[in-house]
Amino acid sequence: MNTDYDDIINLPHYEPKHHPRMPMEARAAQFAPFAALAGYDSAIQESGRLTDSWIDMGESANEDLNRKMELLTSKIAEHPMVSIEYFLPDAHRSAQSRGACQSKKSGGSYQTISGQVKRIIDYERIIEFTDGSKIAIDMIKDLQIG
Repeated sequence: MNTDYDDIINLPHYEPKHHPRMPMEARAAQFAPFAALAGYDSAIQESGRLTDSWIDMGESANEDLNRKMELLTSKIAEHPMVSIEYFLPDAHRSAQSRGACQSKKSGGSYQTISGQVKRIIDYERIIEFTDGSKIAIDMIKDLQIG
């Protein structure tokens, strides 16, 4: 039985003379999966993340904190050791490369930092530590000196 392709069916596979064959590793990379919904996984993780909200401490707690701040101010030349519990709000991230603005969930988390106080910057309302970290005075929940 003769068919249209009998003259070429048993010929060897064509090998180009000027272009080497693609290696198997590179060939497999062509078919690697891709993320059709870029950022979807991070959006799901962000929505599942738990956040705290700012708790208003009340007048008596604020007065107690003010007394502790006055004591800290009087001892600032000694660079006292302190432990500060403060509220760290989630920051807004801008994705300028994509032309969009992404924001994290509202709220934040309570953090604790310990170290030696270098100075208090009154006009910025910031406490600066000797290691360079800074805490906003308005975000402080509790302050322990010593």
